Amino acid sequence: MTTMTFNELRRIKDQLPSGSMQKIADDLGIDVETVRNYFGGDHYEEGKAVGIHFEGGIVQIDDTTILEKAKQMLEN
Repeated sequence: MTTMTFNELRRIKDQLPSGSMQKIADDLGIDVETVRNYFGGDHYEEGKAVGIHFEGGIVQIDDTTILEKAKQMLEN
């Protein structure tokens, strides 16, 4: 499990190039709305929640797959 602030998670999302949410979704075989929900969206009619819990300004991440994919994109 990884713990970070919501602002840190949003900072990672905001640094991603345009189209990254769709690229992550395609690479992982999941719905793009699920990726958006991971980064703080609330589109649960389309996507799902995936191993992330928001409590106040703190985020607990059980499944870091999407986060790690995003960080890989920032490194390249």
